[in-house]
Amino acid sequence: MIGASKAGGWSGFHWSAFILGAAMIMLGLVLAVGGGWLIFLGGSLYYFCAGTALVGAGYLLMRGRAEGAWLYLVIFASTLLWAWWEVGFNGWALVPRVVGPLLLLLVVIPIGMRLRSFRHGQATAFGAVAACILLAAGCGFAIEHIRGTAVAAGIVSPPAESMADPSPLQTGTDWPAYGGSYSARRYSPLTQINRENVLRLTRAWTFHTGDLPNQRTRNTYGAETTPLKVGDMLYLCTPKNILIALDPTTGKERWRFDPKVPDDNIPFTAACRGVAYYAVPNADPAQLCATRIIEGTLDARVIAVDAKTGAPCDQFGSAGQVDTTIGIGEHDPGMFSITSSPTIVRDVIVIGHQVLDGQKRDAPSGVIQGYDADTGKLRWAWDMGNPDVSTLPAAGETYTRGTPNMWTTASGDEQLGLVYLPLGVSAVDYWSGSRSDREKEFATSLVALDVTTGKPAWHFQTVHNDVWDYDLGSQASLVDFPAQGGTVPALILPSKRGDIFVLDRRTGEPLVGVEEREVPQGGVEPEQRAKTQPFSLYHTLRHPDLTERDMWGMSPIDQLACRIMFRRANYQGIFTPPSALLRTIQYPGFMGGSDWGGIAVDPARGILIANYNDMPNSVRLVPRAEADRLGWKLIDRRHGTIGGEESPQVGAPYAVSVIPGLRLRQTGLPCKQPPYGGIRAIDLRSGKTLWDRPLGKALANGPFGIPSMLPIAIGTPNNGGSVVTAGGLIFVAAATDNLIRAIDIETGKTVWEDKLPAGGQATPMTYEVDGRQYLVIMAGGHHFMETPVGDELIAYAIPPK
Repeated sequence: MIGASKAGGWSGFHWSAFILGAAMIMLGLVLAVGGGWLIFLGGSLYYFCAGTALVGAGYLLMRGRAEGAWLYLVIFASTLLWAWWEVGFNGWALVPRVVGPLLLLLVVIPIGMRLRSFRHGQATAFGAVAACILLAAGCGFAIEHIRGTAVAAGIVSPPAESMADPSPLQTGTDWPAYGGSYSARRYSPLTQINRENVLRLTRAWTFHTGDLPNQRTRNTYGAETTPLKVGDMLYLCTPKNILIALDPTTGKERWRFDPKVPDDNIPFTAACRGVAYYAVPNADPAQLCATRIIEGTLDARVIAVDAKTGAPCDQFGSAGQVDTTIGIGEHDPGMFSITSSPTIVRDVIVIGHQVLDGQKRDAPSGVIQGYDADTGKLRWAWDMGNPDVSTLPAAGETYTRGTPNMWTTASGDEQLGLVYLPLGVSAVDYWSGSRSDREKEFATSLVALDVTTGKPAWHFQTVHNDVWDYDLGSQASLVDFPAQGGTVPALILPSKRGDIFVLDRRTGEPLVGVEEREVPQGGVEPEQRAKTQPFSLYHTLRHPDLTERDMWGMSPIDQLACRIMFRRANYQGIFTPPSALLRTIQYPGFMGGSDWGGIAVDPARGILIANYNDMPNSVRLVPRAEADRLGWKLIDRRHGTIGGEESPQVGAPYAVSVIPGLRLRQTGLPCKQPPYGGIRAIDLRSGKTLWDRPLGKALANGPFGIPSMLPIAIGTPNNGGSVVTAGGLIFVAAATDNLIRAIDIETGKTVWEDKLPAGGQATPMTYEVDGRQYLVIMAGGHHFMETPVGDELIAYAIPPK
């Protein structure tokens, strides 16, 4: 009789063994069946073998046989060896392979040692062997812990020969532009806050903007704001474009201006990344609007207000505003908006627009517009589909619809008179069959426009005929690049695909090699796919192509599910064309690489700082008839349609389904093993990595949406950039752990951190007033990044002694 004791009764421990054995059989069957499927797909043998052995061990334990416990010891020891063979001592990669089996071993050991079928001395031997195996497992994790806590630092490059900022706006006591200056270096020469005293950094003041989502807009907010500081004022905009001026020493409100943007005009995210400051040349300082704050709004207006009082500048456009939708044609609310800071070069305000991704081929134009910064008059318009016309379209006509747009922020060179536009993809990202030759020429390119004429001076394309949503989200950062015999006026261009390009900003010619490499072919329109794509020889944030071993989970079961998902997918490496029959893995995904946070450059040390994402997406093109049957609709907040993983791509033969992060729907966890984001220091001269580390702790992340609260660096997805200072520090939030941190630029080690009241998906800035340095971050949170939404602007400083 199963489980019977010598006395004919039922042993409590035999009952425990029976229950344990039954559970092992069920687990083993799941692993064996799934493992058999994985083998059929060409994957690992481990899961089938382990599952089959686990069924055997469970059967023996149900019968009260000691051999079942011994067999499980063998299974666990084999699992340990297999795990080390697959991933070495990578702690996060070992979690799904080892932790679940280890917990099961901790149950098997006490139950197994009390089984009556053990002969004399066998229980002791079993315990000793089990202890040795446990010790080996512990040593494996300890090795990774020791390695993981030591940041590998490289040799810091000597300072560059010359790094003068060509922008008329300079950082120091002020932070006068979104990227510090229009060179977008995100660098401050301030040193009061430094590596020696940063531990004393505390909150100096906080300010609540009062702009929070209502019931209709609760899943749309993501402030993304970086304030400006000019003179004795701090300026910021809120998600719905309320302009606010503060006292930079106390955070006390000086004035506010509300442009009354309707909720219906919120695109995918209610965001205002920043504003622009402009001083009218030769104006009387006492004159109203001699200095002004200029912003773009979600309903596509350009607004100018007096920098001192917030009063509208009546001489600018009509009552202080310009309607940029003139000539655009039909556009639903939210389809055509401005979410990024304007760039002003040679008294011209350069404006691009966010045109909602994935909605319809007949979308508003991606036209770039230049307005007189004093009067608001349209100076020029660059419509790539109609390059010979640089004014408003003729009556009854519109700018060319569906062309690539610039939703992010431009940088500019006042001396050269060029503005550098990071462009996106034509309307509907994942299908290219109806794109014009001009669209294919300029999409996913950095375009240098002559700011006086609005005509292209040059352009550099980072992806040919892009169907991966690899639009350029980052500002190009202007530097003097070290070269033989001196320096060259250059720019550093990060990209979502991870490659970082170095170009001569006068001509667009690469200063470090770019080579065309063959890429995967096929997809639903194989005749459209470029045979090669450009790859930078300077540096890439991209990691090697994914393999089955990179799949992850909480346990062997969900890791097995992810391996099956991987094997079933269409994936041939980067630039695998999207498919309709199978889901395609896109790696990196559309968050990058580098996104709108851009990079930071320390010109004194010759170091480039890049925080980045390392996340794949799962993509499937959905035939039009199927998408229509499923009822996929355009985003329209008037009727409660807010979008999600499904984009209708109206006007194309396919809609698209995109699962960000390649998540397993049942657990919500990414199928790729950590890290999911990092921060890296790169030698500016050589492009070599100085150090690289995960960015973000596992505090707010976990399965089923449950925060793990683990204060362990896992490397989370991140949105927002960093700022570097002459004090040897990098300040960055961006990650989903709701922390802002200071990192030693030379070692990569975190030397200070503070918990924010909401997500820090914004780029910090720093300035000085009366000899005291301040660090400011917008804790606004972000709906897409799944961080808490707030309205708090926080300033830090070193307390006076």
